[in-house]
Amino acid sequence: MSNVIQLAVPSRILPLEARITALLGLFAEHRRTGDDVFWLKENGEMLNILQSTGLPVPGEALAVHAGFYANAAKRLQFFPQYYRFLLSLALDLEDLGMPGQEAEKMVHYAAQEGLVDAEMSDLQRAEARRLMTRRGVDPVRDTRLDDRLRAFVSRTKTFALPNKKAAYELTHIVFYLTQYGHRQADLGPDAVTSLHFAGLTAFLDQNADLLAEICIAMRFLGEVPPPVWTGWLRRETAAFTVEEGETVSINDNYHDFLICNWHEATCGGEAFRKPLSGGRMRFEKQPHHAAALREISQAMLALDDARVGDWSIMKRRMADTVSEEALGMLEVAATTSDHFEAYFEGFARAGTQ
Repeated sequence: MSNVIQLAVPSRILPLEARITALLGLFAEHRRTGDDVFWLKENGEMLNILQSTGLPVPGEALAVHAGFYANAAKRLQFFPQYYRFLLSLALDLEDLGMPGQEAEKMVHYAAQEGLVDAEMSDLQRAEARRLMTRRGVDPVRDTRLDDRLRAFVSRTKTFALPNKKAAYELTHIVFYLTQYGHRQADLGPDAVTSLHFAGLTAFLDQNADLLAEICIAMRFLGEVPPPVWTGWLRRETAAFTVEEGETVSINDNYHDFLICNWHEATCGGEAFRKPLSGGRMRFEKQPHHAAALREISQAMLALDDARVGDWSIMKRRMADTVSEEALGMLEVAATTSDHFEAYFEGFARAGTQ
């Protein structure tokens, strides 16, 4: 009897332009329909990454969006509540090579209708301004908007605590004020500290999506993220699996896949290096054990009056109350950033009544 040796043949990785073409086709035609707001979200994210990174987009690959683009102005009139989605899509399509001037018409329509006046959030106003100034229109008459945004990102102690909403707002303020890395924002050292603080929490939480955004924002401010973070993100990006098939569920981790690959492209790596051949696909990230963040927070809360803001002391006091894995994560975090001691002082909340 002869032994049969089976070789695992890896799936063929297409050239980058072919992979991008496959992804554009996937999000445009194979996951959701164009009248679904989540179609706007998914396609907006994909196009925004391509536009901000300068990755090569074959002209013919944009043809899947020709129908949307031709009717984008009419759709804006009927769905003004989605104006930021619609403007983003039209602007990015044109900047990526779609022939036409629909985006400029849409920007002027949005300005004339005062759509930005319906926003309650400074962050949303900043996004609207970022979009519309790409065609020479500034819809925001509030001269103090930038001052409030800068004050938010400069309040470092906000980001020493687990607060995902605040952390995502921090990264997006950096994105909008730097025009996704295309201009200087002069946000100052406190903004960099805030990003380090938020990054330490995201690292302890093993939140690849948030940590990737933080690292991208750092680069937009001219900072180099800690190598431990970028190395972990690179491994997370490589670990994504892609499943193809006409019936696969799209309740997946597509967003994390896109953001991690955006980070990879921003670092100068090879983005979307997966077997992407078109059709319907789902994206799954590597499963993790429970993150250390919750365990650490619960242990510190239990210490009550014995809690102090000095990491060297707390390291000893927590040794018997947290798992070896969680303590190890804290020790890695401590060596990751020069901002750790200041971060931990706020994170510990010692003396809070």
